[in-house]
Amino acid sequence: MTLANRIKQHQARIHDARPQVSGHLTRVVGLTFEAVGVRASIGSLCGVETAQGEVTAEVVGFDDDIIYLMPHDDAYGVLPGARVRPLSHQAGIPLGMELLGRVIDGAGHPLDGKGPVVTAHHGHSERVKMNPLIRRPIRQPLDVGVTAINGLITVGQGQRMGLFAGSGVGKSVLLGMMTRGTTADVIVVGLIGERGREVKEFIEDILGEEGIKRSVVVAAPADQSPLMRLRGCETAAQIAEYFRDQGMNVLLLLDSLTRYAMAQREIALAIGEPPATKGYPPSVFAKLPALVERAGNGGEGQGSITAFYTVLTEGDDLQDPIADSARAILDGHIVLSRELAESGHYPAIDVESSVSRVMPQVVSTEHMQHAMVIKQLYSTYQRSRDLISIGAYTQGSDPRIDKSIQMQPLMERYLQQGMRDISPFDDCVTVLAQLAQQAQPGRA
Repeated sequence: MTLANRIKQHQARIHDARPQVSGHLTRVVGLTFEAVGVRASIGSLCGVETAQGEVTAEVVGFDDDIIYLMPHDDAYGVLPGARVRPLSHQAGIPLGMELLGRVIDGAGHPLDGKGPVVTAHHGHSERVKMNPLIRRPIRQPLDVGVTAINGLITVGQGQRMGLFAGSGVGKSVLLGMMTRGTTADVIVVGLIGERGREVKEFIEDILGEEGIKRSVVVAAPADQSPLMRLRGCETAAQIAEYFRDQGMNVLLLLDSLTRYAMAQREIALAIGEPPATKGYPPSVFAKLPALVERAGNGGEGQGSITAFYTVLTEGDDLQDPIADSARAILDGHIVLSRELAESGHYPAIDVESSVSRVMPQVVSTEHMQHAMVIKQLYSTYQRSRDLISIGAYTQGSDPRIDKSIQMQPLMERYLQQGMRDISPFDDCVTVLAQLAQQAQPGRA
């Protein structure tokens, strides 16, 4: 053992041996505990005495001598003046290949009944910022196994994409399709704020036995505290960072970014931060880019994190504050249309409203041209669809509309895909080139 390691060990022992100053609760308001007499830094953990034992709470703020804490779990049995003590031992999140195939909560505890997660490495929640000049540029496409995305909205390795959708339009199914069809080495799934029933259904029905083998699922259902929902997102990002640092290409699926923002809003309002935009405090809009920037390509010798963040659009309103902020900090967005979903078109991707900002850097010039031809034809048909449906359009009036009518069945067949089907990237590009050739003027 080197001298530096010995010094670190002795420093850790000295730190643990220092007397911990305990305090007591003075007030409990809603989700927040207020304590005095305890000295603890923001983000550290404390034990709060209850009638049933002790619950773990995290320091989320302070005001003069008052410390604000938020419990990880329900805090039944808390008594006035209960003892509050700092916890010196904080194991951190388990990190290692042993996580593959496991389901854990935001604190790293197993939820799948397969016993404890034993790993050689542990990490704490503090984020290590990466120098933007160290990151490798995005140059390689990532195969996600979905035809519409591979062909028309191509995603690059290390890209951050938003998946904008209302409730019930198939975003969870689309995430499951990508987990089964992607060529990424490791998949990290964060299910944040979901109903408990949906967590089990996603793992068993959508992800499947094959998908879970190379995946790590972090689940923080809706009935958990806002602090655990917040930690769930950050834990998923931390696990993805670990695998990226080992040289692997990671696909990070976070469902959803909106519930991450809502959890931070609950915490911020509980400790007195004033609301700003539509009830969201300023700290929400500071945390969103901090979370998103953790994804992306690493430096030389490292892998990549390609991330998909779902964004819930209330009433399918894309001008929602979280949706608007997410569009500005992400590298593109995929919009799911309720109208397409209601017509039985799955995946319900609105290719007109969707865009990948790095697509020109990761595909060939021919691929880009073919995608533009099909998107223009598709858009032409959508603009004229009402006239065509009621029979008000006369064939021959506009060659572009005539061609879009002719190509519409082929385009719809290309954009639709079964939930269990996987479309390799090269096959998607080949079929797209054939469609673009048929769309040439004069081709029948």
